[in-house]
Amino acid sequence: MANGGGGGGGSSGGGGGGGGSSLRMSSNIHANHLSLDASSSSSSSSSSSSSSSSSSSSSVHEPKMDALIIPVTMEVPCDSRGQRMWWAFLASSMVTFFGGLFIILLWRTLKYLWTVCCHCGGKTKEAQKINNGSSQADGTLKPVDEKEEAVAAEVGWMTSVKDWAGVMISAQTLTGRVLVVLVFALSIGALVIYFIDSSNPIESCQNFYKDFTLQIDMAFNVFFLLYFGLRFIAANDKLWFWLEVNSVVDFFTVPPVFVSVYLNRSWLGLRFLRALRLIQFSEILQFLNILKTSNSIKLVNLLSIFISTWLTAAGFIHLVENSGDPWENFQNNQALTYWECVYLLMVTMSTVGYGDVYAKTTLGRLFMVFFILGGLAMFASYVPEIIELIGNRKKYGGSYSAVSGRKHIVVCGHITLESVSNFLKDFLHKDRDDVNVEIVFLHNISPNLELEALFKRHFTQVEFYQGSVLNPHDLARVKIESADACLILANKYCADPDAEDASNIMRVISIKNYHPKIRIITQMLQYHNKAHLLNIPSWNWKEGDDAICLAELKLGFIAQSCLAQGLSTMLANLFSMRSFIKIEEDTWQKYYLEGVSNEMYTEYLSSAFVGLSFPTVCELCFVKLKLLMIAIEYKSANRESRSRKRILINPGNHLKIQEGTLGFFIASDAKEVKRAFFYCKACHDDITDPKRIKKCGCKRLIYSKMSIYKRMRRACCFDCGLSERDCSCMSGRMRGNVDTLERAFPLSSVSVNDCSTSFRAFEDEQPSTLSPKKKQRNGGMRNSPNSSPKLMRHDPLLIPGNDQIDNMDSNVKKYDSTGMFHWCAAKEIEKVILTRSEAAMTVLSGHVVVCIFGDVSSALIGLRNLVMPLRASNFHYHELKHIVFVGSIEYLKREWETLHNFPKVSILPGTPLSRADLRAVNINLCDMCVILSANQNNIDDTSLQDKECILASLNIKSMQFDDSIGVLQANSQGFTPPGMDRSSPDNSPVHGMLRQPSITTGVNIPIITELVNDTNVQFLDQDDDDDPDTELYLTQPFACGTAFAVSVLDSLMSATYFNDNILTLIRTLVTGGATPELEALIAEENALRGGYSTPQTLANRDRCRVAQLALLDGPFADLGDGGCYGDLFCKALKTYNMLCFGIYRLRDAHLSTPSQCTKRYVITNPPYEFELVPTDLIFCLMQFDHNAGQSRASLSHSSHSSQSSSKKSSSVHSIPSTANRQNRPKSRESRDKQKKEMVYR
Repeated sequence: MANGGGGGGGSSGGGGGGGGSSLRMSSNIHANHLSLDASSSSSSSSSSSSSSSSSSSSSVHEPKMDALIIPVTMEVPCDSRGQRMWWAFLASSMVTFFGGLFIILLWRTLKYLWTVCCHCGGKTKEAQKINNGSSQADGTLKPVDEKEEAVAAEVGWMTSVKDWAGVMISAQTLTGRVLVVLVFALSIGALVIYFIDSSNPIESCQNFYKDFTLQIDMAFNVFFLLYFGLRFIAANDKLWFWLEVNSVVDFFTVPPVFVSVYLNRSWLGLRFLRALRLIQFSEILQFLNILKTSNSIKLVNLLSIFISTWLTAAGFIHLVENSGDPWENFQNNQALTYWECVYLLMVTMSTVGYGDVYAKTTLGRLFMVFFILGGLAMFASYVPEIIELIGNRKKYGGSYSAVSGRKHIVVCGHITLESVSNFLKDFLHKDRDDVNVEIVFLHNISPNLELEALFKRHFTQVEFYQGSVLNPHDLARVKIESADACLILANKYCADPDAEDASNIMRVISIKNYHPKIRIITQMLQYHNKAHLLNIPSWNWKEGDDAICLAELKLGFIAQSCLAQGLSTMLANLFSMRSFIKIEEDTWQKYYLEGVSNEMYTEYLSSAFVGLSFPTVCELCFVKLKLLMIAIEYKSANRESRSRKRILINPGNHLKIQEGTLGFFIASDAKEVKRAFFYCKACHDDITDPKRIKKCGCKRLIYSKMSIYKRMRRACCFDCGLSERDCSCMSGRMRGNVDTLERAFPLSSVSVNDCSTSFRAFEDEQPSTLSPKKKQRNGGMRNSPNSSPKLMRHDPLLIPGNDQIDNMDSNVKKYDSTGMFHWCAAKEIEKVILTRSEAAMTVLSGHVVVCIFGDVSSALIGLRNLVMPLRASNFHYHELKHIVFVGSIEYLKREWETLHNFPKVSILPGTPLSRADLRAVNINLCDMCVILSANQNNIDDTSLQDKECILASLNIKSMQFDDSIGVLQANSQGFTPPGMDRSSPDNSPVHGMLRQPSITTGVNIPIITELVNDTNVQFLDQDDDDDPDTELYLTQPFACGTAFAVSVLDSLMSATYFNDNILTLIRTLVTGGATPELEALIAEENALRGGYSTPQTLANRDRCRVAQLALLDGPFADLGDGGCYGDLFCKALKTYNMLCFGIYRLRDAHLSTPSQCTKRYVITNPPYEFELVPTDLIFCLMQFDHNAGQSRASLSHSSHSSQSSSKKSSSVHSIPSTANRQNRPKSRESRDKQKKEMVYR
């Protein structure tokens, strides 16, 4: 009889009672209970005697019952002799295991013997068949065939059952997955029950009908038994299945539960083996699609193996330590809880071993010896790998949670500290008052410490996630389907631009494939790669998709600087958000920074402007609202193009403002632009402070009366009573200003009878936006287009001057098929190559010299984007500047395919560092020298990236010239530089820039240099005092327009997102008229296609262009001596439809020094009262001149007749100067003296 237990009271080991006395009392009570049962029933006499004998037996063995641990109660019919039944539980498991193993081996042995016997019998029968041959009849084979068919049918039935069981447990179907997950969940439940029961003695008496945990455990094990049967049926190899870990777990956990029900007692035993089921945890998570990556699967595998081994070993120690050694009669046990055993195993595995808990039994110590060997190896290998996997988990691997009422955008591509800081600085600028957008960055590389610090500084609006847009899972993490837009940044400094563009195109394809409706704004490096975006089916520029081509815009900006030096700086500052920096000192930086604070905004125009001409609205905005409007979004009234909206830059006075017209403004912040929307003539007409122009309350009343006025307009004319459509007596001005009249006069004061008077009063009142002084000053310009009574219609084909298209030869292809650019038949490159002597004999002047560095392996930069703006069709042919490329002929041959259709292009093979080549192209007589580099310098030192361009710039500036030789050569060839011939139309005040005639040093040559690295701008000017850490826009070369870096185009990303019309406006200004239709054509043929001149294509020439207006001479010379910029603005706008928007001023103009520096800087949108100086050059948007297309010879021979007939023309080039001469101030002699020192260029 076993007497031992835990020896530790009621909660320890196998002991349960409080000593022998309590056991005796419970035994006696139990015996009395059984005796009463025996007296009441004669059939229970044997059991009564058995109880009496048991009671007497317990009295005899009283000294040994002190250590008895089996608790006995009246309710549980349990063995009161204290006999332990652990062997019964263990025997049930061992018999099941070894019995099944014996049966499997016996079956295999019999099957093998049967197979051998059948094989031998089969050989004998086969020999008999061979010997008998065909002598046997067919009937004798039928019984054999029937037996084979029966066997085949039986095999098929068993196979189908086996396949069904395999499908049920393999998680191939939904039912199988549910079953597998359910088995795992129930196994964990059984393990939890074990944890609960571990607080009870190892062996105790329990009633199955009253023990809730035992009932649940029984239900679980019945399910495990059924699942075991399915697994047994589906197993191909029954022997290996019998020896699997999961099968062993079932053998030692399922049978003891049935034994416990039968014996009404419980034994913890080996139920801890259920912890081994945790090894399948990773498989379950894979079935549920929770684990998808290899790292996560590996991590869960390691954790599950480690934890299951740990818990299983702790369960074994708990069993043997609380039970004791069998050969010691279970006397050497100790009371340990299960969790103390878990603690003991952990300190053992980690080799710490504090000694506070240790094994006392021999079985426990023997187990610990072997466990230390395996556990230490597992701990040393698994734990570091687990920590490494956890440490390598993506810190930014979560998912974005959208905030209600707040939009978010996704930014991906080239994510670096520089690109992100530039983007955030412009996107989150304080001048934007509507930034309620959260920025989500997605990149596959985790940010460095500096970039991470930048994200933390903007944590309220910026989030970063690690991933790739090429992975749909990562796109789902950042909620790309609900994003407002996706912005893709490009690496502007990469070694292979085509590869970078291909990467961004793949990003676009991936994003559009995931969500076709998402708006994408991407940066592209090369212009020819934009064509690949058109191949994406869901790419739609009409829905907001935009590609910002850096090469196209960069070269376009530089090309515009060839037409108006400094324009690249002004345009770059306009779409970049810059804060106002106030300088008290009277320096050039003060005026430059005042202009830098201006940006470009859009706003819908107030209904008060409806019906007015564009110049009238533009003048009113500038004078009264302190806003500069340069363009509008125009929707044509024609049905064919009604759905097509166009952006018209300074369209002229023939166009009337419509309801809901979108205006483009230059202002310092978005709040100022709201004045154009809030302006009301009735409420704000007498307000002088533009800050007081706010939303008024009369607009709601006006809108309610709108329908009444529209019915009146449709009913009759105010003069003749006919319908408005049939009326012929209304002037075009009155017809366009009806809506404005409705707002100018209250409804109660308007009737059909007095509408004519009201219209006339309003028409007389309209031009009164200028003061009487301004009217008097503008009175001399009698040839203003506004003074013509001719009706200006909305159709551009009917604009005055377009009647000349009928006389043009329509059989000659002079323009491309769109009519936007000058075109010529393709020329071979050999025909345009000049030798050094040929270039010297040509005596070039007023041309553009392009110094290009590149070789046969250099990436193409797309010189077509530089030439196209210089060949825009809004220039007449004789106004085109000759372009001379100086560089490697191997590189230019690769670019020539895109240049061979442009006229007036020449190539001088050589190097820009050769002074002989530069002198051969008369660089001292050029209008602009452009220095570009196509070489991708993979140099670690960023200061050396622009070494070629810097050396070429310094080389030109150090050259010395004798200008008298160049002038003599020009006169001998009959070619005079523009500006020297007073009868030439080049003598117009808007043609060219001023420069000194005697350029004796290269410092005075106009140069614009392209830079890759912004900090290298410090090396261009040796005499400036710029700090190397100064931002690019604050440096003198950039402010003067002599340097341009592609980094300034980063601001276009955020500007395009907030207003996609801004990019269209910039491209219209910069590219000379490139349209999406033209891009599609270039994508098809990679070249411009010539087209015959039609009224429609020739009408495309009628668009404004950028020019520079000289104040030294001409009709505006009287304003050059201390005049106000606002007077000049109004005079140019009212008289010539020229829109002024900036000044190009000498750097030291504010100093009264006799020898001024020839450098100029840009002043953007100066205020009305800004004082002018005679040497200023005014940036203006000039209308296309239809009358300047005559040949130079005819104009030079008829200069006097053209001046006498100029009163009938609206051309700027034929402005009479007689009236102006009468109004010139007395300082004319001093100004004439100064004119002798300067000429037009």
